Amino acid sequence: MRSKAVFAVFQRSAIGLAVAGVCASAAAAADHGAVGADLQQVQQRLIEMQQTIDVQRQLVERLQGELEAQKAQLVQMAQTAQTAQPVAPALPAPALAAAPARAALLDVQRGTGPDAGQQAPQPVGQAPQRDSRPPEIAPLFEAPGVLTQKGKFVLEPALQFGYSSSNRVALVGYTIIPALLIGLVDVREVKRNTFTASLTGRTGLTNRLEVELKVPYVYRSDSTVSREIFTGTAVENVFDTSGKALGDVELAARYQLNNGGADMPYFIGGLRFKSRTGRDPFDVVTDCLRRCVGENVTGTGLPLDLPTGSGFYSVQPSLTWLFPSDPAIFFGTFSYLHNIKRSGVTRLVLNGERDPLGELAPGDVYGFNFGMGLALNDKASLSLGYDHSSIGRMKQNGLTVPGAVRTQLGTLLIGYSYRLNAKRTLNVSVGAGVTRDTPDVSLSLRVPMSF
Repeated sequence: MRSKAVFAVFQRSAIGLAVAGVCASAAAAADHGAVGADLQQVQQRLIEMQQTIDVQRQLVERLQGELEAQKAQLVQMAQTAQTAQPVAPALPAPALAAAPARAALLDVQRGTGPDAGQQAPQPVGQAPQRDSRPPEIAPLFEAPGVLTQKGKFVLEPALQFGYSSSNRVALVGYTIIPALLIGLVDVREVKRNTFTASLTGRTGLTNRLEVELKVPYVYRSDSTVSREIFTGTAVENVFDTSGKALGDVELAARYQLNNGGADMPYFIGGLRFKSRTGRDPFDVVTDCLRRCVGENVTGTGLPLDLPTGSGFYSVQPSLTWLFPSDPAIFFGTFSYLHNIKRSGVTRLVLNGERDPLGELAPGDVYGFNFGMGLALNDKASLSLGYDHSSIGRMKQNGLTVPGAVRTQLGTLLIGYSYRLNAKRTLNVSVGAGVTRDTPDVSLSLRVPMSF
């Protein structure tokens, strides 16, 4: 090592100087005849120089030991630097001689010294693990953004409110000229209020697959204001009806198809099944003393009790995508709802009779939605979106029902989300209808709780 080489050179130099001195002294003594006295002086000088050399050797050995201890400490520090960046301890005063070697070792570790190309820089700390789950957003639609982790359970009570109003004008008669009508003009205004309280539970079977069960309870109330024009009276007829019962229970499953990432969207496939547990619209009593078709119709033709279910089984596959683009998250869904047709359907009337309707096949529903989520801080987020559904025409006994048309439903949505604590979140969304057949306003309040 370097210190030992220095010591050897120093020792050889001293011995050479001593030998040279002895030779010079011997020559001088031979010339002057005092060789014996000079040899004694030389021997005394050699003894003193040997003592000096011993002291220097002890000092070099002590410095060598301290240098080895400092090198061992630096190696240990380099090994532990991958998990935490340590603070360099204060060095004792004798170790200052090892400072250049320590600086050179640190330069190699950092990749800044002359030997940087020989050794790759060592990472400091531990890189965070990459989360392959999709990011969380303020929910606007039925499909959530983040799937439930394996072994976790989420219970989500929710309350939804919808209000819609529509005007309907019925012309019964014939026209002689476009400005003259012979017959009856029936003007009706319908106001509908719908409250839905639901309890949803979902759990993760794996980190990519979750299942969900939703049980709703529905309360509906309709108010119909009608006025027959050209009948000699200005009295308005008001017909109020309501209904409350269990709604259609739904079962859904969602699966994350890919890992996604910063430059790649997440794709989530979903499948939802809707049952017929709600009150059937064909089993509620209609305000008719006789059959509500043909002639001699008595009554309003409106149901005396409102249904809480659709009356048909439905299956809905869907594909949801989420694309994170800091600080925003873009998302959307494509879905297709298939209503399973029913055969032998009959409608209940007031006197207990049933009108046969035959085979009914509701139109399928094509839907899509898209939006953007924005994180305001570590607890609050905001989402904006649009949802659209196109409902096909209903068929009866294989034929399109007269007057049935394809219906377009469009809703603008805005949602807020606030994390109350590590296990509870408050989600609020507001929707405004942009088409005539869409509810005017819809409100939704959800409080998912994790267990």
